[in-house]
Amino acid sequence: MMMFAVIFRAEIAQLDEEYSVMAARMRDLAMQEYGCREFTAVTEGNSEIAISYWDSQDQIRAWKENAEHLVAQRKGRAQWYVSYKVQIVEVVREYSAG
Repeated sequence: MMMFAVIFRAEIAQLDEEYSVMAARMRDLAMQEYGCREFTAVTEGNSEIAISYWDSQDQIRAWKENAEHLVAQRKGRAQWYVSYKVQIVEVVREYSAG
């Protein structure tokens, strides 16, 4: 079974309460309406990384084009981030221990 990961890396300009609310909403929306399997985000200093896992590129595309997500993307570019990079990769192998 194919699986894809979206890796979002950003340099933070300024995060505020609106960001916290929007980030939680975006995570819930991705998981509840677009089939995201897992969504993890970590902030350290002025860097943020978020990794989400999906079954298909069509799900990722639909999520990217969601109206609320488009608003979040615009706000991210305008006020929350200095810069960001998104990578979409195919997971070719997965294993775990414990």
